[in-house]
Parts: sequence; structure tokens; C-alpha cells
Amino acid sequence: MSTETSGTISGAQSLIKALEAAGTETIFGIPGGAILPAYDPLMDSSIRHILVRHEQGAGHAAQGYAAATGRVGVCMATSGPGATNLVTPIADAHMDSVPMVAVTGQVGAAMIGTDAFQEADIRGITMPITKHNFLVTDPADIPRTIAEAFHIASTGRPGPVLVDVAKSALQAETTFDWPSEIHLPGYRPVTRPHAKQIREATRLLLEARKPVLYVGGGTIRANASRELLALAELTGIPVVTTLMALGAFPDSHPQHLGMPGMHGTVAAVAGLQKSDLIISLGARFDDRVTGNLDSFAPGAKVIHADIDPAEIGKNRHADVPIVGDVREVLLDLLTALRTEADAGNTGDYEGWVAFLSGVKATYPVGYDTPAGGALSPQYVIERLSAIAGPDAIYTSGVGQHQMWAAHYVKYEKPRTWLNSGGLGTMGYSVPAAMGAKVGMPDTTVWAIDGDGCFQMTNQELATCAINDIPIKVAIINNESLGMVRQWQTLFYNERYSNTDLHSKRIPDFVKLAEAYGCVGLSCESPDDVDATIRKAMEVDDVPVVVDFRVHRDAMVWPMVAAGTSNDEIKYARDLAPDFDDNDL
Repeated sequence: MSTETSGTISGAQSLIKALEAAGTETIFGIPGGAILPAYDPLMDSSIRHILVRHEQGAGHAAQGYAAATGRVGVCMATSGPGATNLVTPIADAHMDSVPMVAVTGQVGAAMIGTDAFQEADIRGITMPITKHNFLVTDPADIPRTIAEAFHIASTGRPGPVLVDVAKSALQAETTFDWPSEIHLPGYRPVTRPHAKQIREATRLLLEARKPVLYVGGGTIRANASRELLALAELTGIPVVTTLMALGAFPDSHPQHLGMPGMHGTVAAVAGLQKSDLIISLGARFDDRVTGNLDSFAPGAKVIHADIDPAEIGKNRHADVPIVGDVREVLLDLLTALRTEADAGNTGDYEGWVAFLSGVKATYPVGYDTPAGGALSPQYVIERLSAIAGPDAIYTSGVGQHQMWAAHYVKYEKPRTWLNSGGLGTMGYSVPAAMGAKVGMPDTTVWAIDGDGCFQMTNQELATCAINDIPIKVAIINNESLGMVRQWQTLFYNERYSNTDLHSKRIPDFVKLAEAYGCVGLSCESPDDVDATIRKAMEVDDVPVVVDFRVHRDAMVWPMVAAGTSNDEIKYARDLAPDFDDNDL
């Protein structure tokens, strides 16, 4: 694209030209008064605009698009309630490091601060939950601001950037000048790790006897899965992948211990707790992983590699802090370790690997088959994984079904598992699946949702049906806010206050799906699960919704109660595993 246009154009035209120049292919959004001027030139643009039914859906769709493709997701809304409806997905993207640009309209510059109709200080509101945000009142600033927004969103630690544009700037005349380079004083993300820290990390790796690779979502954001596999196989070190990192390392790999944390595998939790060295790669020692921080991995030294220096040492002291892109860190570690290996220096982890292999074999993730022929939710997800396979993309809502999807879908590749990890947003799944399908149209996309989550954003099925976005939705319908009900079972004497959704009666999910122009299916017998999933897989021109009517008393195990030590993990309700490593 030429850097400058001849003659004048409107600020609105400049905005759309800037979004095109930044590489935008799709925008999820809804028009309204303050952003309306931008919607006119959008009609003549190469950008595909998808009209969602709620701005929250636009934001989660942009997240799903970004997480599945690695490109910046874009959403657009008007001022006031349009902008505030984006707050949840913006906060979600901030917690999970998703590159996203949100463009919002604002009242005219002269009216800002007057409590004008549909005015909200969205820049102030989102200041704590954006990587950066802008208010544009001068139309000449539009191209530079959009260029900076995309650069900030996609470099360093990815995240959401908000661009709030006054209606007066959209309506004013201007010239379009796309910047040839970006000047952002003070913003210089460090991507290459310091050589001294790599040498120190290498020394600790060779000295350790019980190391664990603790892999976080930053490994996927850095496109570092291949390098991770190379390091793991070079060293033989066991690997745990957080909820946000599933797929970064193949589930089927013998070195993989599973997911750590509150609902992690016994082997992954034991691996961290008993380790003498944690190599943290793009992870942030989240409370859901560590449990009580004071008792987390008490004997372990820590190598903490992260592109965001603010994360290093935030929750756990790092013996070797490494600021840098995870892929660059892994490449440098591989070079250093190969050099050491050529000189005859390798780590000795044989006893440790054997110990953890024993724990993994003794305490596999499993579930009890319910009595009376009722449908097990874990079985549904297990079969869905087997039939849809590892090439599909899976999104989930938040709750029990999210944890079952983490455990019972087999992830072999990065960017095939999308969920709301840090913020835990119910309603994420359907619009995120929509965004993922738009970004990866040739890939099967399954939204694994709960009956509670589904009812928060299911209106986006209309968007999918009208715009030919054939996602597939598996509703794990246990008539409950399942995870809350599990806590009420365990900690509130089975007093089920306000967790019964009655959703096997209201609504009829099959009829609801059909009303939205989708195919609706239902299943409540284990004998029908495979046939139902295969029938859903055969439909490829419209969205499909499957109401899996599962038994409501299934619970997520293993479990570490909030605020307790990971040493207190329960393998089942009345079973605490014994992973004593005194013989090592």
C-alpha cells in the first residue's frame, strides 16, 4: 500500500484504510451512533465484517480468531454500552495474553466529559486491563495510532489494545499517511535472552536430579512447540503443561505428565512438588497451579523464562531469571546443552523419570461409570476426542466441562485448545469457536460447553448460521452450574443454593438450535454417543448443536481445594495419593 493518499478523505475512511494496511482481514462488531461513520467506508473495504449479536461475542470471537491463527484479532463497537460490553473479553485477553485490537467509537471531542448520550470513559475503564490504549481526537493521528496498536498487541507479551476514536475525528477531513516505521520510546521488548543467564540455567540443568519443564501458554504464543519438543527429547526431562499450554507438547508423548494444578494430574502435581529444579517457560506461577504458595515445590530451584519481566519473581523467587522470547530461550538452551553433551556432560535423571512414570501409571486420570445407564460427561468428551481427532480445534466454556475437556481430549498440536484460563469467563466458548472457525475455515471446530455457559452467549449461533460459520457445539448438560455445585457438594453440606438450571426442560436446546437455523441433536444414552457425534461431524454447511444429557453428580478429580497445599491433592473424594519419593 502506498504510504500516502492524494487529496483528502474522512477520518472514517482513514480508519478503515489503516486497518487494511495493518493486515486486518476480519472484524467482529456491531455498529452504533459514535462508530457509525466508520461503517460506511467498511462497505467498500476488503475487510470482512461479521455482525455479531452482542459485543461480548465480538470480543471473544476476536480472541478465538487470534488464539487459533496467531494473528491479531479485531473487534469494533460503538461508544457507551457498546464499549463497556467489550470489557469482559478485553480483560480475558489481557489475562491470557491474546493479541487483540478493540476499536470503539467515542462521542465528539467537544462533548467528552459532559455525560453526553452513550458516553463512557472506556479508556479509563480499560486502563488496568489493556496492554495500552488510545483516545484519538485528531483525524491525522488515526493511521499512526492503528499501526502502533497492532505493533503493541502482537509484540513482546501479546495482549489487547484499545483504540477509542471520537466521532468528530471520524467525520473530519484528513489525509492518509501510513507510517513507514514506528517510534515508541520506552517500548522495547527484550526477545533475546542474556548469554550469562543461559549459561547459569545450563549449569543448574546439568546439576539437577529431579528437574521438570513447567510449560505455560507463553510457549504457544511464542510458537515454540518444536523447540520445546527438541529440548525435552534431548534431555529426557518430564514435562507438565498448564491449562493454557495444552497442545504445546503432545499429550501422547511418554515424557508428558499432564496438566498441573487444582485439577491437574497426580503425576504433574507430584512432579512439581517433588522437583529440585523447575524450568518455567512462559508460565506465571498462577495460584491455580501452585495452590498454597508457601508449600509449593519447597525443594526446587527455579529457572524462570518469560518475555514479560514483570512476571519473573512476582509469585515465586527465580534463581535464574531469563527475560526473553520462549522460542529464543529454548534455541539458546539447546545450543548450550548440545555443546555440553558433545563434551560428555549430560544430566542424570533416570531415577526421577522412573519415579514419575510409576506415579503416572498408578494414578491415571479416570472416572467411574454412573449407575443405571446414565451418560457420563467424561465419556462423551473422550469419544468426541477420538472421533474428531487431534486436528480439530476445541474451545470450552468454564467449569467442570472445561476441566474434563482438558483431561479427556487428546491434544497433540498447539492452537487446538482455546479456553478462558486466567479470567475464567463463562460464555467464552461459542463466540471463540466462531472466531476460530473464521480464522481456520478448513478445520473442524468443536465448542465444548456447559448448559450454564451456553446460555450466556448462544445468540451468536444466529451469527454463525447467517454468515456460514459451521461450528459444532457439544453441550454437556447436567442441569447445573456444575463446578459451583461440586463445591457445594464438598464444602457446603450438599446445600445446592441457586445452582439448579432446570436445563433439561427449559430451554429445549434442540428446538433452540433449530430456531437459530442450526441442526439440533440430543443424546442421553452411552450407546448413542458415537453415532450422534458422527452425525454431527457429517454436517458441514450449518452449525450443529448437540445436547448431551449427562448425569449431574459427576465431579472433577483430581482436586486440590483452593488455598491448600498441592500435597493435599485428592485423587477421588476419599482417596489421597501417596507419592513419597524418599527412595530417590
